[in-house]
Amino acid sequence: MQSKSWPPRSPIHGGYFDLDKSKAAIDADDWETQQPDFWKDQEHAQRVSRRLAERKDFYGKWAKLKADVDDLSEYAKLASDESDEKADADVKTKLAELTAEFSSLEFFTLMSDGYDDRDAIVAIHAGAGGTEAQDWAGMLLRMYLRYAERKGWRTKILDQHQGAEAGMKSVTLAVEGRYAYGYLKAEAGVHRLVRISPFDAEQLRHTSFALVEVLPDLGDVEEMAIDPKDLRIDTFLSSGHGGQSVQTTYSAVRITHIPTNIVVSCQNERSQLQNRETAMRILKAKLHVITMKERADEKKKLRGEFQSAEWGSQIRSYVLHPYKLVKDHRTKFEVTDALGVLEGDLDPFIEQYLRHLKKDET
Repeated sequence: MQSKSWPPRSPIHGGYFDLDKSKAAIDADDWETQQPDFWKDQEHAQRVSRRLAERKDFYGKWAKLKADVDDLSEYAKLASDESDEKADADVKTKLAELTAEFSSLEFFTLMSDGYDDRDAIVAIHAGAGGTEAQDWAGMLLRMYLRYAERKGWRTKILDQHQGAEAGMKSVTLAVEGRYAYGYLKAEAGVHRLVRISPFDAEQLRHTSFALVEVLPDLGDVEEMAIDPKDLRIDTFLSSGHGGQSVQTTYSAVRITHIPTNIVVSCQNERSQLQNRETAMRILKAKLHVITMKERADEKKKLRGEFQSAEWGSQIRSYVLHPYKLVKDHRTKFEVTDALGVLEGDLDPFIEQYLRHLKKDET
């Protein structure tokens, strides 16, 4: 019977997905929600409650799959022993259903890094080119907002600098949802757009670039020692959305990490304290990513594989003229439905990248 060799490696225990480990994480979150002071920190409590619900849902799907596989295995054995053709046909039908379900859940096993199940912070920066590049940055923001909407994730713009005529000079977006970072890390890098410019009276073809940064939101779990002496903190008038008070109080915060010259800002929270806390979260995430990248680069140097990733090394091209094509230069995966991609149809690209990433790691 086919079922004897499916799956080739246990998806439940010690293989793709460890139910015991998942149950332990659920129990830990469940215990935390039952503590008397759990709701004292509303934001943290909401984050843990949402994570607990998502973990329970994911655990339930794998547990059900395991139970269905066990039941099918027993049924297949009986069908084989009794040479029952109808039962054998039923086994094949059910096996096809479970294989499809397994394939759907197996996608999440590509996200095994320590921060893949975290929320994400996405920053988009327009490249050189003025209005063209700023409009492209705005298009990318819309693409990611549409993608998050498809996933049922929550999004919040933390900081934005509008272009003079259109689009964005830069924008920072918080994305909350299970595996948000695990998915969106595939988008980090330079994105290139080729199109007939809507801002060019001569209708000439233009090429624009934008840089996308994707950081794991470390929240209040990850402790990273930052010397206050290394920080310069400035406040200024907010220019984003948020009501009249945003325009009249110095609630926006800009933090400069002097040793690395990293600058982060936040202006869309309600108060200066909230903006400062959010900016510190972004700074911690940036410093963490730098540390992880340095370690990864060092390993690549030791293996002789290191290549510097500069602005010129684009990860994906979006061509709208003279033909329509979106191509990922890392995986060589491409589609002709460029408009669909810009509407948020990113899963095929992300899945191809994650599989490519795992292949490189093995």
